[in-house]
Amino acid sequence: MPRPDVLAAVDLGSNSFHLQVGRVVDRQIYPLDSLREVVRLGAGLTADKRIDRATQARALEALARIGERLRGLPRGAVRAVGTNTLRVAKNAPQFLREARAALGFPIEVIAGREEARLIYLGVAHAIAPAAHGSDKKRLVVDIGGGSTEFIVGKGLDPLLTESLYMGCISYSLAYFPEGRIDKSRFKKAELAARQELAGMAGAYRSAGWQEAVGSSGTARALESILRENGFAAEGITLEGLERLKSLLLKHERAEPDRIAGLRKDRAVVMPGGLAIMLAAFAELGIERMAVSDGALRHGVLYDLLGRVQYHDMREATVTQFMRRYHADPAQAERVRILALRMFDSISPEEKEPETERLLLDWAARLAEIGLSVAHAQYHKHSAYILSNADMPGFSRMEQQRLARIVLAHRGKLGKMHDAGLEDGDWALVFALRVAALVLRNRTDARFPLLRVAGDEAGYLLDLPQAWLEENPLAAAALDTETEHWKAIGMKFSVNGLSEKKVAQLRN
Repeated sequence: MPRPDVLAAVDLGSNSFHLQVGRVVDRQIYPLDSLREVVRLGAGLTADKRIDRATQARALEALARIGERLRGLPRGAVRAVGTNTLRVAKNAPQFLREARAALGFPIEVIAGREEARLIYLGVAHAIAPAAHGSDKKRLVVDIGGGSTEFIVGKGLDPLLTESLYMGCISYSLAYFPEGRIDKSRFKKAELAARQELAGMAGAYRSAGWQEAVGSSGTARALESILRENGFAAEGITLEGLERLKSLLLKHERAEPDRIAGLRKDRAVVMPGGLAIMLAAFAELGIERMAVSDGALRHGVLYDLLGRVQYHDMREATVTQFMRRYHADPAQAERVRILALRMFDSISPEEKEPETERLLLDWAARLAEIGLSVAHAQYHKHSAYILSNADMPGFSRMEQQRLARIVLAHRGKLGKMHDAGLEDGDWALVFALRVAALVLRNRTDARFPLLRVAGDEAGYLLDLPQAWLEENPLAAAALDTETEHWKAIGMKFSVNGLSEKKVAQLRN
């Protein structure tokens, strides 16, 4: 497959949706187009954590407009990610089905620390290339609509990542209802943010940094207001923030007509963002902060560039997990090769089967990481780790799907009926189950697979009858496997072929 020379990232943030399109030249991305849609998805969260229908409609209209800009791009050239509101909304799955249809591309919901990693990647790439190999550490703070990310990193590598459940929308709604600002409300907002920060501030101070950088809309808006009002010559300063706070308290509202540099679309979320920034300066001991043009969407672009140029962060994570949990690399490789061989034989003709093959590849290599916890029911331990661990590069959906396939690779299949397996997952489960089953002796002895076939009704294996007779334990295990598939209404049969038939097939 040719590598795309145009890539696009879509960031479905709690405040705004962003599209960034870039052209790839010599492993660098040069901007071609961008689009920003103020949706305020986070403001549409009801008390029971559901996105209200009016906000959904506004979001779907915005996604349709973004989708229009993306027409003609291949699926592998576009990555769309959802952040905090889509992490917490109870009706996110229903909304995402409609959202994918409106956009025309898949949408992944990413975990908070993965969001932090991608933000840092975007900021780091926005800094002069000469600084990429520098030993200088930087702190990056990104105040979004529903969450705030804190990262300490060096060069292009994040060292500490954290995502806290506080943002300019959620804090503005909670502490400054109807836009009213007074000392009491501001004090409560700052204290709440400082309490959120207290648990991680010590580790960040210990790590240290030489420069602090603000990213995304809140930081850029604050910098603009401080500069326009003469509160800071450039960037964000503690003195400037305090002077802006005094100005807001004086006017009792964030009004664009009375505060230079304050945009109308930013006014309603300004108080909450300022309170969080003041708390960050106080808890982390920041005096001055530069502001970067790099943001989540830029990090998504560079992460996507890594994927299409075969420097996939997910691959690095899988390798790291195998080491961390002491997986047997030789056995993982045996299972991986056989599982992919079977999958290639039964997978239907698809436009992009590589995505499925990647998932099976990772599942085969990570299936046994639960052995580091306990041998009994180790597949359950493996699935738990994959569901809950921070896995850089993976979206939450990818992690959950990977966990389900690993959970299904051993034991009874009935447990998977309510586990959310997708229709296309069964072929992956079949390939991984059989590969793990027949290679349990953990040797390099060749498995004499003659033919494998499959469809929605079930699967079939053709094996030499002589091999089945020479390996009675494997033959018995395959017989038991047929019962597992029968229990869920699918057929699995193993045919033992005579030497004459084997010779005909091999010729």
